[in-house]
Amino acid sequence: MQKKLRVGVLGAGLIAQLEHIPNILKLSGLYQLVGIADASATVREFFKDRNLPVFESHQKLLSQAEPEVVFVCSPDCYHADMVIDALNAGCHVFTEKPICYSLEDVARIKQARDANGKIVQVGYMKRFDPSYQLLHDMLPDDGAKLRMVSVEVCDPDSWPFREHQGELVFANDISPAMRDDFKARQSAQIAQALNGQPDENSYRGFAGAFCSSLVHDINVVHGLLQKMNVDTEWIEGASFFANGDGGQASVRLNTQTALWQMMHLTVPQVAEYHERITLYFDDAVYHLEFPSPYLNHFPTRLTVWKSDGMHSQKTEHRANYKEAFVEELKYLWETIVNHSQPLNTLEDAERDTRLLVAMGRAALTNETRAI
Repeated sequence: MQKKLRVGVLGAGLIAQLEHIPNILKLSGLYQLVGIADASATVREFFKDRNLPVFESHQKLLSQAEPEVVFVCSPDCYHADMVIDALNAGCHVFTEKPICYSLEDVARIKQARDANGKIVQVGYMKRFDPSYQLLHDMLPDDGAKLRMVSVEVCDPDSWPFREHQGELVFANDISPAMRDDFKARQSAQIAQALNGQPDENSYRGFAGAFCSSLVHDINVVHGLLQKMNVDTEWIEGASFFANGDGGQASVRLNTQTALWQMMHLTVPQVAEYHERITLYFDDAVYHLEFPSPYLNHFPTRLTVWKSDGMHSQKTEHRANYKEAFVEELKYLWETIVNHSQPLNTLEDAERDTRLLVAMGRAALTNETRAI
């Protein structure tokens, strides 16, 4: 009989409700849900009515529910402290992205992980997307022919894509004091990351466009670049726009004249989502087009263009219909129980954070910055 891991979930917002809690329950042969902690009494009552154990705080869950692995799904500015508390309580940790805002907090988490000898896996589910994995295997080990990477994301947020998920609950009872604590924490952490207090639009752009959205694409591209032994060198330029709803950056790569350009824009009143990553080579173009992450079973499109002289060929590849959110939880179990090679490690998140911080600082100063 295989081992079931005792799981606690810290924070029961949309990502926990739409993905992680249902998937933990679905994978009942691997996991046992022993507690959900949330600051909202409304949210706790919602899950209590569904016969799931709830706790008022993450500290109570850690001390009373005896979890072996903890899922940190709280607001971003609480990630670092909750991850460290879980590690110090002897738990393995799965944490949503971004793991934190600053490299200083990454260092604190790394110290706690190493001191306790536990696994930290970061919620970059796109690394488990079948089309991403297929593209990764297609790419050459040498990126000498790479010329450009392009990332474009247009996102209205989750509202058009969650109705099929059933009933949801929203934390409408958070006290003013807790809201003030959230704002103070986030503000202090972003100021530390950016080495200065940004204006309101830059604040929103760094927290949203960069750290909440493009962080996923940065992780995807880092995985593909690593396959080709290509590194980032410096920031060509970065900026926030659309009153902080948009962010963009250009990054120089170390292979000949290759450039990586990325852009995210929130378009809140258009029920359309697109997220495209394109890699341009001398002899091929590879194109990944992701659906909204909340549309489970919608496959990511992988398209490859190649030519033999004037004969141009476009091929669409489809690996399978596995769900990335489910596959990452299966792999977490394998890593903890069967000691498989960890994926989406703290070191991966540290590399992503380093680039995000460099982009954010460049956007504030309009200076070229080394990574």
